Amino acid sequence: MTTTPITEDSVNETETGNSSRKPRPGWGRIAAWAVMIIIMIATLFPFYWMLRTALSSNNALYSGASSWLPVDANLGGFARVFGMQTGEEAIAAGGAGQPVNFWRYLLNSVIVATLVTVGQVFFSACAAYAFSRLKWPGRNTVYGLFLAGLMVPTIFTFLPNFVLIKELGLIDTVFGIALPTMLMTPFAVFFLRQFFMNIPLELEEAALLDGSGKLGNFFRLILPMASAPIATISLLTYIGAWNDYFWPLMVSYSDNSRVLTVGLGVFRSQAPQMGPDWSGLMAATLVAALPMLILFALSAKRIVNSIGFSGIK
Repeated sequence: MTTTPITEDSVNETETGNSSRKPRPGWGRIAAWAVMIIIMIATLFPFYWMLRTALSSNNALYSGASSWLPVDANLGGFARVFGMQTGEEAIAAGGAGQPVNFWRYLLNSVIVATLVTVGQVFFSACAAYAFSRLKWPGRNTVYGLFLAGLMVPTIFTFLPNFVLIKELGLIDTVFGIALPTMLMTPFAVFFLRQFFMNIPLELEEAALLDGSGKLGNFFRLILPMASAPIATISLLTYIGAWNDYFWPLMVSYSDNSRVLTVGLGVFRSQAPQMGPDWSGLMAATLVAALPMLILFALSAKRIVNSIGFSGIK
């Protein structure tokens, strides 16, 4: 038996051969990267332009409209949003001079989004459990009719919801904004039902043998195991409630119930004689959007994984 000695030249030849056989990126991969970069730029550019406008001076904004950098950079827009300027200072900087109850709008948005998220996720989880784990006549038929609600545009429900809120005396209240969407929604029920159906029945049967009832199984077994999809649907619900505009606009008439999205419209309507306070408006818009951007960026991976596991990716 003979052996071939390994020399430095043979090693170099082997490495060269292996490197020459490495797959090179094809045109398809290059095109995919190009499209992704274009989409990323188109998505991030509006936020950059908001930041650029918010850091610019109203008095110099029109003269430097073509500049990619802030014009006469300052924090006056943010100062007007947070109420840190007097009326005279705001007017001199191109603002309306009228105070904006920004902190009240922010608090109302937090309250409404929290009420909607807690109520909607809880009731949707209850309905998903009933549709996936409980046996009762007509379950699939009722579930099909319930899912038909996905085909109904949300705007069609505004009028009946408005009449209901008016009859309950909840017009111009934070609870009146949150109530119509605090109950379960077809998408949330469908999303959670897909996950509940993947939980082995043996686990629930074992818990029943140990003396746990259906209600106990729901709170002590099903909900803890579904923490990931519940967190995902909670995040999506919170973002949706935070960004809602038309419904809060219909039922809020004063600062006591206005949320941030409606407050931005109020800020826009307080235009000074020389034109809109674009610097202050973009500063307010950026502050309103920033919490949701950070929250979504931190939870994006969890959302994708939960959607894929639930079988609807």
